[in-house]
Amino acid sequence: MNPVALRLLNQQLISPQFDNPEEVVEYMGAIQAQEYRLVRWAVAMRTRKPSSSAFKRAFDSGKIIRLHLMRGTWQLVSAKDYWPLIGLCGPKAMAVTRGWMASNKISLPEKEVESVRDILLHTAADKGSVVKEDFVQALAERGIRMDDHRLSYHIRLSEISGFLCSGNLSPMKATYALTASKVGPKRDTDRDEALITLTRKYFRSRQPATMEDFVWWSGLNAGDCRRGVELLGDYLSVERWRGREFYFTEDRRARGFRKGRYLLIPPYDEYLISYKSRDIVLPADHKHRAHNNSGIFQPVIARDGVICGNWTPFQANHQASFFIGDHDTDLLEEWEGYKAFLR
Repeated sequence: MNPVALRLLNQQLISPQFDNPEEVVEYMGAIQAQEYRLVRWAVAMRTRKPSSSAFKRAFDSGKIIRLHLMRGTWQLVSAKDYWPLIGLCGPKAMAVTRGWMASNKISLPEKEVESVRDILLHTAADKGSVVKEDFVQALAERGIRMDDHRLSYHIRLSEISGFLCSGNLSPMKATYALTASKVGPKRDTDRDEALITLTRKYFRSRQPATMEDFVWWSGLNAGDCRRGVELLGDYLSVERWRGREFYFTEDRRARGFRKGRYLLIPPYDEYLISYKSRDIVLPADHKHRAHNNSGIFQPVIARDGVICGNWTPFQANHQASFFIGDHDTDLLEEWEGYKAFLR
């Protein structure tokens, strides 16, 4: 087994199979979206012809949705998966968020939550796509003033409850819109069906991966994750590698890997954040170059799937530093592909 090559293939980082950004997001199930600008590259680099305009079209049309969900963090999900994931992951995300509120000594009485939510929803309905400053102004017009931290929790609760989601794509700022307008009315879904779908998409796109990886990534309880695996039955198989049990799907991609390929990977990319243990592609001695213990991830370079350096986005010329190996080959081809995507 070559787990690095398998992950590159099944994460669509080499020999990608998709033409459209929305196909990538639906295939992956969810994509980490902390970095508002660079998540566009995280999706596009998994398509045959990366295009920022194609991403914007998919985002503005509501085929791709950004919201707080799994582990209480930012995710991209497809419109098709939105309501099933809200139903499946929303309760745990709500518990996580309220736990953070308690640790920050922030209490939001239910009456306040309902009244502020009404204002947020009316503002989004009036303007279609809004930024946080629009909410601040609408609240101020009604004599309500609160600090940014408190308002952020109000917005997040509305997201997790399925009332607000992302609006149109802006260059720099997160936007919000009514979910009913962007995605469509609420759809009740069977929990087991949603769990089967999420489990299948995770292992199909992240394989080989362990049960611990899936629990970490999904933010669900371990019991739910084990049930998801059980419900998939023979679709999943297990193979031991270096003392750990890894799951595979019966339709895994195993061909198409070629050596010598560099990848410019954005921060928070699923290539790392999908797994609790990242040592397969990131040597433990260098993990601080990719992320810190507080969950802040950096842009990294991979060669043949192994993380070996860092790069700097949004520069006129590519800037790279390597911490593994002697890399005298420059990254011009990959950099030009990234710059072409930005245009």
